[in-house]
Amino acid sequence: MSHPRNNFDIDALAQTTRRTFLGSLAGGASAFSLGSIALSQLLAREAHAAPMADSPHESTQLSRAPHFAARAKNVIYIHLAGSPSQLELFDYKPTLTKFNGQSCPDEYLKGEKFAFIKGHPTLLGPVCKFAQSGTAGLWTSEFIPHFRSIEHEVCVIKSMTTDQFNHAPAQLLLHTGEARFGGASFGSWVGYGLGSEARDLPGFVVLVSGDKTPDAGKSVWGSGFLPSVYQGVQCRASGDPVLYAKDPEGMLRATRRATIDAITEIARAGVTRHGDGETQSRIAQYELAYRMQMAVPEAMDITRESAATLSEYGATPGTPSLANSCVLARRLVERGVRFVQLYDWGWDGHGTGTSDDLLTQMPKKCREMDQPVAALVRDLRRRGLLDETLVIWGGEFGRTPVAEFRNGVKEFLGRDHHPHAFTMWMAGGGVKGGHTYGETDELGYKIARDPVRVKDFQATVLHLLGLDHLQLAYRHSGLDHRLTGVQGDAKVIHGLLS
Repeated sequence: MSHPRNNFDIDALAQTTRRTFLGSLAGGASAFSLGSIALSQLLAREAHAAPMADSPHESTQLSRAPHFAARAKNVIYIHLAGSPSQLELFDYKPTLTKFNGQSCPDEYLKGEKFAFIKGHPTLLGPVCKFAQSGTAGLWTSEFIPHFRSIEHEVCVIKSMTTDQFNHAPAQLLLHTGEARFGGASFGSWVGYGLGSEARDLPGFVVLVSGDKTPDAGKSVWGSGFLPSVYQGVQCRASGDPVLYAKDPEGMLRATRRATIDAITEIARAGVTRHGDGETQSRIAQYELAYRMQMAVPEAMDITRESAATLSEYGATPGTPSLANSCVLARRLVERGVRFVQLYDWGWDGHGTGTSDDLLTQMPKKCREMDQPVAALVRDLRRRGLLDETLVIWGGEFGRTPVAEFRNGVKEFLGRDHHPHAFTMWMAGGGVKGGHTYGETDELGYKIARDPVRVKDFQATVLHLLGLDHLQLAYRHSGLDHRLTGVQGDAKVIHGLLS
C-alpha cells in the first residue's frame, strides 16, 4: 500500500531531540557546560551497544550462528514464583516421615538463617504419598499424577542450590545472574547471542499467570545493560495481547507506516552523527511493533486450536491461566520465538492460612500446573519440536524440611524459604530423559552429591543452545558482564546432557 511521502527537514527536526538540546545547552564555560556533561554521560552509557548495521531493525532480529553446534534452538522456561516444596513433589524422604514432629538436629541449625522461622523448629514430613512408577522409575508425588506420563522425557535435578533466601534476590539471581537489580535477563542474553527466527514476533516473549508478577517485578525479563531491543515482551491472554501496539483510533495503516518511516529516518540521522546504538534499538522496536500488529493476534489466538488440544491442556480461551500460557508457548516456538518465559505466581507455601498452606493451596496449584505442563511436553514431542525445544521447570529456591509454624500458630502446615537444596527439571533439547541428577541428605536439608549452583545451571542451558557462557559477554562499566557472572567460574554440568 502506498503512503504519503515524508516531507521534512531532517536537520531541523534533529534540533528538537533531547540529545541535541543537551549537547548545545549553555551553562558557563563551554568545556564544562551542562549540555556537554549530559551528552558525555549519554554517549558513555550507549558506547557499547550493538554495532551499527545497514538495516539495524533487521540485525537485532535475524538468527545468528551459535558458538558451536547447538542441541536446542528454543527455550520454554516455566517459573513457579514463590517456589514449590520439592519435598511434596520430587525429593522423596522416608526418613523425614519417620522423624516427623521431632526437633531438628542441632548440627543443621548452627549458623542458619531463616526468612521467618524463630526458635528451634521441628521436622515436617511430606503431607502426601509418593510412588515409583513409569519406565524411568522416578519417585513422584500424588499431587502430580500427569507428570508420570512424561517422566521418561525429563531430567530431574534434585541438587540445585543458591545463596539467596528471599524471593526477589533469588529470582534476580536465577534469571539475570545478579541478586540485585540492573542485570540482563536470561531471555535477553539468549536473544543477544542468537537473535530470533521470528521476524514478525519478539524473540523473547513473557506470559504471566496467577494474578501477580514475580516479587522481583518485570526486571526478571528486562534487558539491563544490553540494548533494549532484547528485553522480554509481555503478552496477555485476554484483551490486547500487547499493550499500545495497535494503531491509535482513527489512524490508517498507511499513515502508521509513514509515521514510522519518518521516525526511522530521523533516528538514523542521529545514529550517523552520534553512533548511538540505543537509537538503533528504538528503530528495531518501532519496526517490530508495526509487524507485530498482524502476527501477534494470530499467534495468541488459542481458539484456533482443536477442542481436543484445549481439553488435553485444560485450557479455556480468554482467561489468564498457566494452561493457556502453555498452549501459547507451544504456538510461539512453532513460529520461531527463541525464548518463551512463563511465570506462575502463588507457590509461596508458608502455611499462614489456607491461601498458602501445604494441605489446601499446594494441591490446588499442582492441579493447575500438572496437567498443562505434562500436555506441553507431550504436544511438543508429537509435533517433532521437543528435540529442539528445551523445557525448564522450577522455582527460585526450595522449602525447608522443618515446619514454619509462624508466630507459633500450628493450625496450618507450611515450609520456610530454603536456599541449600531445591529441585528443578528440564526436558527435550539435548537433556538426558528419565534421569535423576544429584541427591540431598536423608532429611532433604543439604546437598549430598553433585551440587548444581545457579550459575552452573545457567552455563548448562547456554551450552545446550550452542553458547559458551565465557564468550557470551558484554562490556559495561569497565567489566565483561556475563549471565554467569564476571568471575567466569561456572561449569557446564555434562551429567544432565544426553
